[in-house]
Amino acid sequence: MSQKTTRRDFIQQTTVLGAAFWVSGAPRAFAKENSPLERVRYACIGVGGKGRSDSADAGKHGDVVAICDIDEENLSKSSRKFKEAETFVDYREMLDKMGDKIDAVTVSTPDHSHAPASAMAMKMGKACFTQKPLTHSVYEARRLAEIAKETGVPTMMGNQG
Repeated sequence: MSQKTTRRDFIQQTTVLGAAFWVSGAPRAFAKENSPLERVRYACIGVGGKGRSDSADAGKHGDVVAICDIDEENLSKSSRKFKEAETFVDYREMLDKMGDKIDAVTVSTPDHSHAPASAMAMKMGKACFTQKPLTHSVYEARRLAEIAKETGVPTMMGNQG
């Protein structure tokens, strides 16, 4: 019996697989620096609401090694799912402490912190998946594009519509 896939499921799975493809370094598959068997190490900023599904998708395609949320209840629920992940209530502290232990970041926070969290992660050379809206101004959008170009990190914006 075939399993029915909805359009939403298809787009979600395609988005996560696309991000995992770029983050994993598959385009550089012939380079000797990384093993193709390595798993992507994710840090998830915001793990409640949309962040719950974003971190779950990251966990399906890599290892969630750090989670961050200012809501202790969201953090507690997610820490039961990601038992090995370190927990934080401040993404700046998480990125400072875990910077050398992560490859990619998901940003699923309230809108006003999307750009600052993404910029910090990208400046550290981390691939970044950020929920919409990416920014609140044209200046922020241009600045994030500049950072992505300067650092060469893969970026993606979530868009379910």
